[in-house]
Amino acid sequence: EEKEEALLAKKKALTRDISCLRELYEGLMAKFPHVQFEYKDPEKNWNPNRVKGPVVSLITVKDLSKAKALEAVAGGKLYNIIVDTEVTGKKLLEKGELKHRYTIIPLNKISAKCVGQDTVKLAQTLAGPDNLDLALSLVEYDSELQKAMKYVFGTTLICNNMDNAKKVTFDKRIMTKSVTLDGDMFDPQGILHGGNCWFYSYNNTVCARSQAAPILSKLQEMKDVEVELRTKESELETVENELASLKNVAEKYQQLKQQWEMKSEEAELLQTKLHQSAYHKQEEELLALKKTIEECEETLKKTEESQKKAEDKYKVLENKMKNAEAECEKELKNAQQRLDGAKKKADASSKQMKEKQQEVEALVLELEELKQEQASYKQQIAAADKAIKSYQEQVNAMAAEVSKTKESVEKSQKELAKQKEVIVLQDKAIKAKSAEIVKYREQNNELQLKAKALEHNISKRQQEAAAAAAKMTKMLKEYEWIASEKPLFGQPNTAYDFKTNNPKEAHQKLQTLLEKKEKLGRNVNMRAMNMLSETEERYNDLMKKKRIVENDKSKILAAIEDLDQKKTEALYIAWKKVNEDFGSIFSTLLPGAKAMLAASKTQNVLDGLEFRVALGNTWKENLTELSGGQRSLVALSLILSMLLFKPAPIYILDEVDAALDLSHTQNIGQMLHTHFRHSQFIVVSLKDGMFSNANVLYKTNFVDGVSTITRYDQFQSR
Repeated sequence: EEKEEALLAKKKALTRDISCLRELYEGLMAKFPHVQFEYKDPEKNWNPNRVKGPVVSLITVKDLSKAKALEAVAGGKLYNIIVDTEVTGKKLLEKGELKHRYTIIPLNKISAKCVGQDTVKLAQTLAGPDNLDLALSLVEYDSELQKAMKYVFGTTLICNNMDNAKKVTFDKRIMTKSVTLDGDMFDPQGILHGGNCWFYSYNNTVCARSQAAPILSKLQEMKDVEVELRTKESELETVENELASLKNVAEKYQQLKQQWEMKSEEAELLQTKLHQSAYHKQEEELLALKKTIEECEETLKKTEESQKKAEDKYKVLENKMKNAEAECEKELKNAQQRLDGAKKKADASSKQMKEKQQEVEALVLELEELKQEQASYKQQIAAADKAIKSYQEQVNAMAAEVSKTKESVEKSQKELAKQKEVIVLQDKAIKAKSAEIVKYREQNNELQLKAKALEHNISKRQQEAAAAAAKMTKMLKEYEWIASEKPLFGQPNTAYDFKTNNPKEAHQKLQTLLEKKEKLGRNVNMRAMNMLSETEERYNDLMKKKRIVENDKSKILAAIEDLDQKKTEALYIAWKKVNEDFGSIFSTLLPGAKAMLAASKTQNVLDGLEFRVALGNTWKENLTELSGGQRSLVALSLILSMLLFKPAPIYILDEVDAALDLSHTQNIGQMLHTHFRHSQFIVVSLKDGMFSNANVLYKTNFVDGVSTITRYDQFQSR
């Protein structure tokens, strides 16, 4: 029972832990949907081991402090899918029903280069052995995935800072891409990743991206949670198996426990009967007397031991007295001989003499006390002898009583044997009754089986009767003559006289008639009526579908007309707004000039619009009359006016002033300030006219083989 309770408690704790871990794992999985590669089996008996999964789920980062650098090295390749062959990848793309776009890496076709060990050692000598590693050596993976991992991580070095990365990347003996621990990337072609924004220059490109938390560290946490979840689930499975195995043992234990309780109750009843008998009371009195005798014997032993100790102490004191007198005599003789030579020694000896006398007096007192104690001990021994005699008498009396109680015990034992015989007879009677009960139960089971068989036969007959009734109703519907001629059934002297007409002969006649019908059916098309009904149903169905299609056609035409009307209204609104902004922007870019978008000769906006440009008060008939710069201003005005119809938060302009002079460049900057107040512009330009209208300037320079960026605030430059 204790083991079962412990297992149940453990199961409860494991289920609670598993639910918490599963919630945590599902929450982490929801944060990283790209890690889950979901697909449908392209064919039957598909082997899932052919699809290894995304790269990010197949690696383990050895040092999480370098997770950000590894993330920068792999980039989008982290979410590439690794498969065994290109055939598997083709089947996944064609029949896998993929929900997203994926790049697939087949292991049998991928050819990846890896930085050699000599190059890595050379780089480590430049940057330091602890400051540089090959990205491939910082991840763990299965050996069968080596080609794919070389493709993702094999061509980049990871350095501890930017100085070492720069030193290694641009060394002519190495010339290998490198990444710092913060995710800044150096390329030997002059490309650098790092910072917060993107910029471009003519000779070299300098890229910068915003810092992000390393995903690989979070994925490692998710993998740890998954491993812990699997261990907890395996523990839960073992606990459940143990509980299942304990069920049979628990049932046997319960049966044995019930039997033990019954036997223990019987024993308790017998014990209570024994306690109530006179023999038990006398036995208790005898035990109490034995205890008192033992206590008296113990006190007697203690007194004898104390007497021996006192006698030993007395002897020791007598020896001390004798030795003390002899020593005193020796000291007196020595003192008399030395008295003339040294008075000081005599004084000392006299002091010692006094001390010895005091000790002798103390010993005499102790001796007297010991004599007194000896006398008291002798008195106690005499009293103990008297008590022993009285106890001996009591023991003799008790022995007599014990003999009497033995006789009563023998009588009670005989009565107990008789009771046991009665109990044995009752047990035999109970066994016989239980055998009869088993026999009656077997008879009851047999009777129940017979009753079930009869019920089954009754239900079967009821089903047959219901089938026959259903067949009768079906025949009544199919053959109308049955209802009309039903009164004649069983009547004598009729065709339905079942007594005179043999049913077997009628059945044979029916068979011959059916054979004739089949022969006739071979020559006659029996399906003509069925085909006619099917064609009528088809015709009615087609007419119904025709009416539905016509109704849908009318609705679609109405919707198209409504959409055309809305389209023209929206087009007129857009034309007015764009025409107004087009004229305003063009007049700003080219002061004293006008521009407009006019309808074509048919005066219908849907047929097209024409450019109308006026320099001063003269309207030009064709755009070929304008110069190249004026035409570029017209095109720029049209594009900006269309963008102004639905403005965006940010625009990027790449050298729109290349064909313009300084004054027109300044006009573009002023126009952007006036017309696009709620938008942000990133403009690439080489002319000062555009610089004077900018809020912030970024200048790119080529220094020491690397493109550098310098930021200038417009107010500081002024």
